[in-house]
Amino acid sequence: VQLQASGGGLVQAGGSLSVSCATPKRTSSNNGMGWFRQAPGKEREFVGGISRTGGSTDYADSVKGRFTISRDNAKNILYLQMNSLKPEDTAVYYCATSRGSGTSRATSQYIYWGQGTQVTVSS
Repeated sequence: VQLQASGGGLVQAGGSLSVSCATPKRTSSNNGMGWFRQAPGKEREFVGGISRTGGSTDYADSVKGRFTISRDNAKNILYLQMNSLKPEDTAVYYCATSRGSGTSRATSQYIYWGQGTQVTVSS
């Protein structure tokens, strides 16, 4: 199962960026989804998650109030809108499909992963 993340790029601190992830049709409305990120030399960390219907979301404290995760099950796309970006948000961002219909902060609960898209925030 292949997820395709796109939309990363270079932005100045305080700016906004949106990344998206094309999801396979068979999982797009049956599974929860999540965004993770990994900076150089650091472990992959949870950014945000969304339930299969979109009715429930969860965010890491570091991005709460700045990032918004959403999904369009009709188009099989997962989104991450990032506002008020900070240099510490610089990382490769990965989308992932959860084992179940809800969200989780644990990487072990995700079964399919995208290839990642680079987000760089300059100071």
